[in-house]
Amino acid sequence: MISPQTFSERYPFPLDGFQRRAIEALQSGRSVLVAAPTGSGKTVVAEFAVEQAIDAGRKCFYTTPLKALSNQKFGDLVASYGPHQVGLLTGDNTINGEAPIVVMTTEVLRNMLYERSETLGGLQWVVMDEVHYLQDPYRGAVWEEVLIHLPRSVGVVCLSATISNAEEFGEWIRTLRGETSVVIEEKRPVPLEHHYLIGRRLHPIHVEQDGVLLPNPYVVSLDQQETRVRPGTHRGRAPARDRQRDGHHGVYAPRREEVVEVLEREGMLPAIYFVFSRAGCDKSVRWMRQAGVRLTTSDEAERIRERAETRASWIDEADLLALGFYDFLDGLEAGVAAHHAGMIPVFKETVEELFEAGLVKVVFATETLSLGINMPAKTVVIEDLWKFQGERHELLTPGEYTQLTGRAGRRGIDQLGHAVVVYQRQVPFERVAGLAATRTYDLTSSFRPSYNMAVNLVRNYTPDQAHELLNASFAQFLADRGVVALERAREQDRTVLEGYRQNLRCDLGDFDEYWGLVQRARRLRDEDRRGREAARADEVRMAVASLKPGEVIHVPDARRRGLAVVVATRDGKPTVLSEDRAAFRVSAKDFREPPPVLTRIVLPRTGSSRSARFRRDVASTLVALHVKPPKSRHGHASDGKVEREAVRLESAARAHPCHGCPERAKHERWAERCTKLEQQMAGVERRIRVRTETLARRFDRVLAVLTDLGYVRGWALTPKGRTLTRIYGEGDLLVGEALASGVLDGLEPSEVAAVVSTVVYETRERNPLPGKLPTADPAHRYERLQRLWRQIRRTEDEHQVQLCRELEPGFATPVYRWAEGVSLDALLEETEMAPGDFVRNCKQLLDLLRQIEEVAQPETATLVRRAHERVLHGVVAYTGV
Repeated sequence: MISPQTFSERYPFPLDGFQRRAIEALQSGRSVLVAAPTGSGKTVVAEFAVEQAIDAGRKCFYTTPLKALSNQKFGDLVASYGPHQVGLLTGDNTINGEAPIVVMTTEVLRNMLYERSETLGGLQWVVMDEVHYLQDPYRGAVWEEVLIHLPRSVGVVCLSATISNAEEFGEWIRTLRGETSVVIEEKRPVPLEHHYLIGRRLHPIHVEQDGVLLPNPYVVSLDQQETRVRPGTHRGRAPARDRQRDGHHGVYAPRREEVVEVLEREGMLPAIYFVFSRAGCDKSVRWMRQAGVRLTTSDEAERIRERAETRASWIDEADLLALGFYDFLDGLEAGVAAHHAGMIPVFKETVEELFEAGLVKVVFATETLSLGINMPAKTVVIEDLWKFQGERHELLTPGEYTQLTGRAGRRGIDQLGHAVVVYQRQVPFERVAGLAATRTYDLTSSFRPSYNMAVNLVRNYTPDQAHELLNASFAQFLADRGVVALERAREQDRTVLEGYRQNLRCDLGDFDEYWGLVQRARRLRDEDRRGREAARADEVRMAVASLKPGEVIHVPDARRRGLAVVVATRDGKPTVLSEDRAAFRVSAKDFREPPPVLTRIVLPRTGSSRSARFRRDVASTLVALHVKPPKSRHGHASDGKVEREAVRLESAARAHPCHGCPERAKHERWAERCTKLEQQMAGVERRIRVRTETLARRFDRVLAVLTDLGYVRGWALTPKGRTLTRIYGEGDLLVGEALASGVLDGLEPSEVAAVVSTVVYETRERNPLPGKLPTADPAHRYERLQRLWRQIRRTEDEHQVQLCRELEPGFATPVYRWAEGVSLDALLEETEMAPGDFVRNCKQLLDLLRQIEEVAQPETATLVRRAHERVLHGVVAYTGV
């Protein structure tokens, strides 16, 4: 067995204390949780676990959250141990799966555990890289499933970014896995300096005074002076490119090309420049080129061209033109590049390789770069502290700021790392300084029972064991912790309530009885009013959800008031186009009453609301309409029966002896306090009740849906249930119903791809693709799928479950045409979709097709395999290995 001393001698640098502590824990057979900053060398600990397994003739699995990260780690381990010792299992690749070291995505290991795979034999360690991913709302449950179901004889090495509740997380792992050491490292391997860039001048964000870090007083005074000089300045959000540059004494937000010039002047390159939009990243590269920014020598530019062309040599010339390769190459040669999910994987990998080699000097990236991929920089720039969070813009949290700046400072290269925040006109400087000084990043759980999880629990465990496993989740662990605090609060409230009640004693009668009459009258009227408001809200929601493309409505919202036509609809939220050509989504919140359909217009057959021509033509038709806005309706009248009962109770209260008490006003004040406290206590009781075995109860509701739909009978799986055990994802139950109903039978392979895409596709565009099926047969099958979805949703509603998301047909026609051999250029032009989005959507579809092929009847499986082959070509076939 290799000793920690022998192992550490392999590295050209002495190991840090936290690395030695973690390795010693592994040496003694304990599992370990390592929480340390990005770039601090956590993987050294994982490498010791790999070495231990190899020495003992056993296995080590190395799991990561991303395919790209798995590919990168596979390459690193192959370089260390050779291709025969290392395997790779992802949705795209299966290489040497029985090797002693296997790199895989976390989902692959979860599936192996449910399948009781023989590959698990001889397993000694599982490394869970980026384990803080377990709070991801969509995929996080997988990490908890692995930690719960993994045999206790297998040790775990959990590697996490710095989190505030590492001890609590470690305690939970200990309850599951036995003896576990928690190793926390707060110190960054390369110290980080925080700067504030105002105009072309860099200022330190903090200054030290008596050992305490304070916001830089000079910048505070500048900020206050600027607010006084411009008293109308609004602390809100401004467009990134349009920020004012006429500030007092050069106080302005510099343009991106100016920021890069400052970084080059100060010797702070290479840099990652975070811009929270893909379009912003691409525009930034264009602006750099237009401004003549060149950060490379002619020799570097030549090496860049050579590497980039080699990486892209397998792509057809026509596809290279469609992907904008030569513009991409032009930016690379100048030392600047974008990095975001809209790029195809090979372009992103090229940027990563060239940046790591020091050839590309500035990468404009979205926040997805802060997750996992190894791309350290000397400097990280944050241009805007506001970030769009789906519905609205929100200020970055301290945890997000820490994640983004974690890449600044290259170990062994830089003495210091730099975090640069560009001047924020919309955020007070003290708040910026507070963000940079705070280090809170609590790990939370996103665990919830899914249909696939439920059938696998039924297959592998008894009812009691299944409930015990659910109660062993981190989500339940945190909930149970919270219950202790809630129970303490409840006891305190009971004591206070007793004191209040002492002041309710009335010499004339029972004041509780009198107050009960008053309260019941109030409550009746409140419940009636709330019922009327809820009925109106339901009417509005149903009316908005039922709007169809071509229908014209009046939008009452002050900012968008006027006529608008529905151009698309998804999740009950239509996308509309207004008379001034603005396209936006509306929801029930935008209307006080149900919007009536004023008229209908015919929409152009081709194009979408993202096309300028489409918007122009539709808006001109809208403007030419002569329709009056609808008149406001009166609300629902109050219930006469309720009002009569409330009047009766008030009369009884006035006739009560306590009504004549000279101290009635004082008693009523104390009674109000009692009522409020009792309501507060009832809320605490509800929270205690809800938190106790929450997940087990939710699981029982999921199981009830599966029972009603014929997947589970008693505590046993039906044939449908056995099929569902191997279908993973949000559409699992819908796929099970589709297979049982023969929805795919008799279609052509390209049509199968189109129909299945409606289950897995999720639009990320603000203006969705038109949801039209390519031919009549898939359109008919899509209608059948919709009927199945409605049946599932009705059953879910009966049991208060909502897991099966709506179908989205937006990708059906593009993927059908791709499977039929239409060129990438034509498809990208038709859909206006980013190449990376197109490839990712195809990959998600391929993953589901592969799952369906494994569980379907032979004839359907053959058909699905042919659909898989039709989609898997060209840029979609690239796997990164």
